[in-house]
Amino acid sequence: MTLRLGLGLPQMKKFDLSCDVTAAARAAEECGFDSVWVFERTLVPEDPVDGMYGVPGRPWPEGFRHVADALVTLTLAAAVTERVRLGTSVLVGPLHHPFELARTLGSLDAASGGRLVAGLGTGWSRDEYAAAGADFAGRGALLDELLDVCETVWSEGPSAHEGVRTRLAPSDVGPKPPRGRVPVLLAASNSRTLDRIARRADGWLPSFTPNDVVARTRAELRERAERHGRDPDCLTVVQRCGLRLTPQPLGGDRRPHQGSVEQIVEDLAEGVAAGVDEAILDLQGSSRDVGELLESGRKLCAAVREAGM
Repeated sequence: MTLRLGLGLPQMKKFDLSCDVTAAARAAEECGFDSVWVFERTLVPEDPVDGMYGVPGRPWPEGFRHVADALVTLTLAAAVTERVRLGTSVLVGPLHHPFELARTLGSLDAASGGRLVAGLGTGWSRDEYAAAGADFAGRGALLDELLDVCETVWSEGPSAHEGVRTRLAPSDVGPKPPRGRVPVLLAASNSRTLDRIARRADGWLPSFTPNDVVARTRAELRERAERHGRDPDCLTVVQRCGLRLTPQPLGGDRRPHQGSVEQIVEDLAEGVAAGVDEAILDLQGSSRDVGELLESGRKLCAAVREAGM
């Protein structure tokens, strides 16, 4: 199987939003990446209610400060590319009003010629939910409502919905996605969220997840999809990988996707064996500037293809 490769676009504070995003998007398309991706982080509280990823006491990293808006970043990339798919990994769906987000995603998909992939999740930060005026306790139901609204807004004919946050009388809403809908991938970490993927999504978006967990979860998703009467082969797995490229190989206690080009290629091959269809190479946290990010990205893209993946 050919591993599809995505590149994480530069959104962190150390990058120049006015030029680095477009430079990275153009370079990714030119050197053979299949896609470019953004993530969402809306704020960094001075006194967080939760630790990072909801783990008590775990500090938020400096890289989360002043992250550029995900959809603004992706729009910049769309304007200077023609081939690469444009993905979100992930948007925290309940932070957005469902109707407005559905329209924005539909418009971006139409503007890019049908290249958008909507990766959505429920997030983990109570502080972000408070700032957005959204109910953290009801985040799963809010994501379901967003998916329902997207379905009606993207479909042909009048759009209508009656929900907690959206009351849409039958209306003509557009523009419509050229493919009839935008592919939706979901982040998931428990039985309920995995079942949501199996029932209604196009795939799973694990982030920084060990390959043995990916393998077990992919097998579970296949079983759940079959129980819901869906073809399990229609579900794709897109893994976000936090990379740190080093000149020399690291020792045996190294973390996955960190080390020399050869070590990272080996990790990616293990991901393919575990069921990964596409890997997002996220280099922005370990790169000093966009030049270093792109140099590392080119090396890894070429090495993966030379390895026959």
